[in-house]
Amino acid sequence: MTLMDQQTKKKRVELEKLIGKAIEKVHGEKENDLCKYIPGPSGGYMHHFTMRKLKNTDPSQLFDLLQKFIVNSSTPKALEPKPRAPRGSRQRWDVVSFTRADIEKVLEFARQAGNTELLDRFSPKRTLPALKRELIRSIKANEVRTGLWNGYVEAISLLENL
Repeated sequence: MTLMDQQTKKKRVELEKLIGKAIEKVHGEKENDLCKYIPGPSGGYMHHFTMRKLKNTDPSQLFDLLQKFIVNSSTPKALEPKPRAPRGSRQRWDVVSFTRADIEKVLEFARQAGNTELLDRFSPKRTLPALKRELIRSIKANEVRTGLWNGYVEAISLLENL
């Protein structure tokens, strides 16, 4: 065993002893109970995953934190958890939701303005048999409805792609 291995092993043993002392001092049962007494990097107390990672990657820093906030402190204080946003506050406010009535009004305005692009976008998608029936009706009535034909072509191309 090299000198470096012996030193790291000795530091790990010292850290384990210090963790044991700290657990006794806070009247805890396991390592995770110590987290509430160590401040976290972004406010509140340290998360137990962060403490576990610190124990493996930088044990000397964890040693110093335990010394400072628990062992050398006359009365260790449990910290408040990091303040969280209230429920529902993460909803996106920039997204506008329309009711069915709103969409019907938009469709009516689009019909009046003759805006076929809007009509195509907001009109409910029809099934292929329904499109065929409407297309046949329009042909029998001698009406030319390009939007209906385009919808039929789109439905056929979607079927072919499946």
